[in-house]
Amino acid sequence: MPVLTDDVTAAQTVVPLEQEDLFPIREVARLTGVNPVTLRAWERRYGLIQPTRTESGHRLYAMADIERVHSILGWIDRGVAVSKVGKILAKTAPLQALSHIIPNELVHADYAQWQQQVHAAVSAFDDVQMDQVYGQIFSSYPQTVVFQGILMPLWKQLLQRQDQFGQTSEWLFFDGYLRTRVLQRLLLMRANQPRRVIVSALAGQCRELELLVAALFLSSNEMGVRLLTIGQPLDELTLVCEKIRPQALVLFSNHAPAPELPRRLNRLAMSLDCQLMLAGDASDLAQESLAGTSIGCLGNEGTLMRQRLKQFLAGNLDT
Repeated sequence: MPVLTDDVTAAQTVVPLEQEDLFPIREVARLTGVNPVTLRAWERRYGLIQPTRTESGHRLYAMADIERVHSILGWIDRGVAVSKVGKILAKTAPLQALSHIIPNELVHADYAQWQQQVHAAVSAFDDVQMDQVYGQIFSSYPQTVVFQGILMPLWKQLLQRQDQFGQTSEWLFFDGYLRTRVLQRLLLMRANQPRRVIVSALAGQCRELELLVAALFLSSNEMGVRLLTIGQPLDELTLVCEKIRPQALVLFSNHAPAPELPRRLNRLAMSLDCQLMLAGDASDLAQESLAGTSIGCLGNEGTLMRQRLKQFLAGNLDT
């Protein structure tokens, strides 16, 4: 495999080429759209990626590094400064609970195999095949792993490739399929629990599927959720809560919070007779600015979101 000459830092680990599939910086730039100068800056200045080195000093990147580059791009696209991305990635590393049981490379390889099967069904626009694979994945993993480890990363990949011919149709098929299935799960859970929590998106801050999955994560055997339609005005949430009288209102956002968001949330919280919480990627980004207020931050990881919601409602977790 051809590689590009690059400078060497003594601290870098030297690895034989045959150890795993590794890519030179030129190939990573082609796959991600990030030029080599930027990739080196992310490594040297911010420590966001740590490629290995050949004995002659060439940078080599594993698939995990390429996935991390895509994650970095996703945060930057949401308005997060590159200098803050490292801290966020460290806090939101997925599925940490499994890391002490199964080596990461085996976990990711297994997820990749399932994603290949899902992608094959999506590329064929075959909903019957999708049903089979979808059922098999759920029989192998818990709900949070299915969505956060397998389905949603693939959904995001297809979303990012929409400029390629045929990719928009594939993403629309996959998005529609998942929205239907998540809605079915929410409806089944709704029949069994009192809906004591309202979940609403901040306007323009997420796509419908992301909101549906968040609502699914927040649902439990003890507590159901009532989901408000995308586009719900923030200024009218007080009126909605007066009518429904929930225990909590959870606002969801996957974008970097605007500077005025803490002020708007505090104003909303003062007008509510229930607890106000923020979930999704924005809750990690806004946590410091909301410290000391009555607004709870639930995070963006499924199991953690549900646990924090229960603790906040029980009064066992500080804001």
